[in-house]
Amino acid sequence: MSHESRRTFLRNTSLGMGSLALGELLARDAVAGAASPSGDGQVAKGVVQPLHYPAKAKRVIFLCMAGGPSHLETFDPKPELAKMDGQAMPESFTAGQPIAQLQGKELSCWGPQTKFKAHGKSGQVISDYLPHIAGIADDICIVRSMKTEQINHDPAHTFMNTGTQISGRPSMGAWVNYGLGSECDDLPGFVVMVSRAGRNPQPIASRQWHSGFLPSKYQGVLFHSTGEPVHYVSNPAGVSHSRQQDVVNTIRELDRMRESAVHNPEISTRISQYELAARMQMSVPELTDISDEPQHVLDSYGVKGADGSFAYNCLVARRLAERGVRFVHLYHRGWDHHGGLRHYMDVCCKATDQPTAALIRDLKQRGLLEDTLVVWGGEFGRTPMAQNKGDSANLGRDHHIKGFSMFLAGGGIKPGVSYGNTDELGYNAVENVVHVHDLHATMLQRLGINHKKLTYRYQGRDFRLTDVAGHVVQDIIV
Repeated sequence: MSHESRRTFLRNTSLGMGSLALGELLARDAVAGAASPSGDGQVAKGVVQPLHYPAKAKRVIFLCMAGGPSHLETFDPKPELAKMDGQAMPESFTAGQPIAQLQGKELSCWGPQTKFKAHGKSGQVISDYLPHIAGIADDICIVRSMKTEQINHDPAHTFMNTGTQISGRPSMGAWVNYGLGSECDDLPGFVVMVSRAGRNPQPIASRQWHSGFLPSKYQGVLFHSTGEPVHYVSNPAGVSHSRQQDVVNTIRELDRMRESAVHNPEISTRISQYELAARMQMSVPELTDISDEPQHVLDSYGVKGADGSFAYNCLVARRLAERGVRFVHLYHRGWDHHGGLRHYMDVCCKATDQPTAALIRDLKQRGLLEDTLVVWGGEFGRTPMAQNKGDSANLGRDHHIKGFSMFLAGGGIKPGVSYGNTDELGYNAVENVVHVHDLHATMLQRLGINHKKLTYRYQGRDFRLTDVAGHVVQDIIV
């Protein structure tokens, strides 16, 4: 049987004690004025001071349609593909190109499975699957020439979120949080929510919102839209605030003693996160209780309560934006339409179309859209070729990385414009190509950050979100 000193025991168990205490912390009045480890009452500041550019956006809401929505049924009409429906896909497009499940199979063109119409004063062309987003055509910028590098879901999400296929790097939300800091002291600077409806909802790994080698305080915090929004946010039965205060004050002092001895920044992070968790006991229940929203607002989103839906998550995203949360990332799982595309496009669009449009309208009505950058899109697009072509009821499209569509709104992005194009069959982005690195560079520029200067030195190298690439897409910014 091994023995250890009391000091060693306390040192080794302080993190575990802190984790247990995280959900049972003080009420707001017990930690008022303790927004930072020093108790100076200030919200966390970012490393970019002053900003590199005048900021047009203060925050980002990223609406991730996880699984890869088809650009050919949403924002990229292709009359020539419709004409070639059922014909062999020309090898000049596909020879030597990466394809996921269709690799080595006979490839046939499959025309768009819906109609497209021009909408708004801008005349932006949007599919009939998205009638509500069509209603905000004059508020969005559609980019039809996106390109990425990873053809399978998990590495493609990793690339979209971190700028690299290598797992363990900081996510874009963590980079933004690190660069700009927080605007509020009672909620995390980076919040993640997940919903699902559709075919084959691929899992989303928590590393997609991790801080990587950045200090852990910058990572995303997952909020649940059913049950308790954050684990242990409520006080356990029989535990009073004064008892909590005794425990947390003791742990805080132990951590500060340890910090003074070893100067480990993660200990400072731990202390600040204890204090943030205490404030969240008051702020999170109020945030996620939408009973104070007017009925017309609830109806506009199509929300019926904290039911785990994308509609509820969109409404909470607006409430987070109002409270100063820097980066909100909503994932909707279910867009992996290898089969049954017609049916599941309908399912996914009905779950996300109305709430997306409602969120943008709501932000605009409240004066928040002008400094909130909203981004909509998946990790990649879908092929112009049919999958499961022998089964007409189960036709679908494979993963596609060479050309797909996303849209942006607010935050200094030009509204009512379409940018870039794919070729006549929707296979390759050929005009004004926008790489994922370019998307990240543009997002950071709208936030007032030069993507080349937001770096973090790790293992002898200066890392950044855009790696060694990326250009701001000047044509789409105001």
